[in-house]
Amino acid sequence: MPIYYPYFRGKQFELITIRESAALLARANFEPIIEPVKESLNGLDRALRSVIEAEGRAIVILNPYHGDHSENGMNIQALLENQFADHADTIAAGILLKKDMTVGEAINLYQTYPEQGTTFIHAGFSDGKMFAHELGQVLNQTRHVFFEAHCGKLYRKHFQGANRVLLRDGFKRRRNADQPVVEEFSDLHITYEEEGMNGFGDFLMVGDDYTETGGPAYAVAIHLTFIDPDQDDAMFIYHFVSNTKDTPTDPAGKFAEALQKLIERLNTGASKLIETTAIQEFRQLYADGHFPGLGYVKKLSMKHHIETLADYFE
Repeated sequence: MPIYYPYFRGKQFELITIRESAALLARANFEPIIEPVKESLNGLDRALRSVIEAEGRAIVILNPYHGDHSENGMNIQALLENQFADHADTIAAGILLKKDMTVGEAINLYQTYPEQGTTFIHAGFSDGKMFAHELGQVLNQTRHVFFEAHCGKLYRKHFQGANRVLLRDGFKRRRNADQPVVEEFSDLHITYEEEGMNGFGDFLMVGDDYTETGGPAYAVAIHLTFIDPDQDDAMFIYHFVSNTKDTPTDPAGKFAEALQKLIERLNTGASKLIETTAIQEFRQLYADGHFPGLGYVKKLSMKHHIETLADYFE
């Protein structure tokens, strides 16, 4: 069974990250969870094809909280039924259990899509006890992913016997200008079994706060995670922030300032960042003096995070 479930909101660069990391995700036995937020599902379609080609697995949420499909997920369901029906064992449907949902609605959704591997994602739903009771005999054959912020131990206890995954948001949301240089990110990759879980997940270094678009970047930050063997293998995150923080213009100049700090830290030889393909690309961007755009920078940070965890579990 997979251990790590990175949670992606299906924006353009998130889907490109999945596409470009498909082989690594499959090799490491990591299973991405995708909440499609954009009306066009072409990017999702391409990402899922890459996952299948790499012989990997993914979970696609049929009823997103955010974005263009939050009112109606019929198009997502149609995509899975029309394009990926032959891959129901590897491309699983995810059902988001939201805070205003009834047990009846949750069971209904499950019965509409009773494919093997259907995964319940608990994101504010309150009646766990009744829902577990309704699942009855099939509970042990189901998989449950819990947003840690919404699901305490008592809630998760009702789903003992099922496959359980804990999702923690290790990214602390602040203005880029206010980010510390380094801070703790998570220890869940080490402690998930202590929590009685079969696996763990996170929102990478993007965080769970969803926004349709980023505002103007007064400060540019490069967020990179690393595992510290001197701290019981806990995961930490660097925030390399531009010096310029007081104007919304010149993202390229600000990126150069942030990148300079990253390269200086790498050159000390004591950064504890592993030399991922993403780090190599940051080095190349520095050498070329090139700014690829903020979405691309985020993609590199996400790839680095996946590569870091894959290296740890190897």
